[in-house]
Amino acid sequence: MSLLYLVIGAAGLGAASYLFIRNRQLASKLRRAEMLFDLSTKVHSSLHKPELLGSVNEAAKQLIFADEAAVALACDEDIQGSETSGTALIDSSGSFKDNKVIVPMIARGRKVGVLEASAKSGGTPFREADLETLTKFAGPLALALDNARLYEALEVSVSELQYATALKDRLENELQIAGSIQLSFLPTTMPSANEPFDVCALLKSAKEVGGDFYNFFKIDENHLFFTLGDVSDKGIPAALFMAMTLSLIKGKMNSNLTPGELLEKVNDELCTDNAQLFATIVCGVLNITTGEVVLSDGGHCTPYIVKEDGTVIPIKLPKGIPLGSFPEFTYRDQTIALDRGDRFVLYTDGITEAENAHQEQYSTNRLQQFLSQTSGYSSAEIIDALLMDVFMFADGAPQSDDIAVLCLMRR
Repeated sequence: MSLLYLVIGAAGLGAASYLFIRNRQLASKLRRAEMLFDLSTKVHSSLHKPELLGSVNEAAKQLIFADEAAVALACDEDIQGSETSGTALIDSSGSFKDNKVIVPMIARGRKVGVLEASAKSGGTPFREADLETLTKFAGPLALALDNARLYEALEVSVSELQYATALKDRLENELQIAGSIQLSFLPTTMPSANEPFDVCALLKSAKEVGGDFYNFFKIDENHLFFTLGDVSDKGIPAALFMAMTLSLIKGKMNSNLTPGELLEKVNDELCTDNAQLFATIVCGVLNITTGEVVLSDGGHCTPYIVKEDGTVIPIKLPKGIPLGSFPEFTYRDQTIALDRGDRFVLYTDGITEAENAHQEQYSTNRLQQFLSQTSGYSSAEIIDALLMDVFMFADGAPQSDDIAVLCLMRR
């Protein structure tokens, strides 16, 4: 009986010892699982790569009691932590030896890098459980590092977008200022209703600034000068060339010059500056008393006379070259007569070449047909109605070229 009690007692002690050891193992696994969860949560709370890499040593010490840890990132020369061998860092599968554990870090199907731990505390060798634990941590760490990479790329993109937006705003502001300066070169007031003539002009640039231009002013009490032109380019270069051309015209025109002589002087000046641009132009001088108009052409669109009864007459001028093409060209003058009630219409090719969605052009035929329906219109009314007709034809298609129109009527 005593022997039986001894056997039962030994069995009880053995069972108790087993349960004690088993409970300790389970408690150790539970603590490790809790640590793994906490560390994984911690790495996911950061989007900054240096902070994530700085947490690797702490994680390795807590999870597998390693003294040192290192991360090598794919396509990244930086290695954070202790020194590691190049061969180990490019290994694509997890492995461990007595003093080193190496696991790959994979996120979204892409290898982010490798995680290595070495020098286990107390000099004991690493075991399979250490490799398993570090592999479990490498997953969340890889995802967090990939998120940090995406976040860095996003920050760069946002920074570039902010810079581009600021640059765009500055350029738009500068273009608005340039547009205001350009408009300052044009007449700002129309003549009095008491004058024996009615002149009106309008400029609508395709961009903030453009190359079309016009001007009119009285040379003396009996003569009115007027002009309209189109620079070959668009944007800032065209606006500068337009400003230069208008300045030369206004500075050189006087009662002793014919329009052709004026164009010769302006052309020579522009060729001297070698601006590599040119401008088509028509300019004229109206004798306010007699209605006689002296005209000269520099390669521009055909002007029209619209008679009081609506008859449209194209004016075929002796063709000259655009201003700035080459120097010492002789521009010829031609004289026409405006009867009372006649309208003289100048325009740029932004009118006739305006396109709709089907790439059909407004054309000179449509322009003549429109002008034939403007009997009794004032100069301003003709211009407003013409622009409306062109925009209705375009039917929402974007304006591709600058538009300028000038209308002169002898009352």
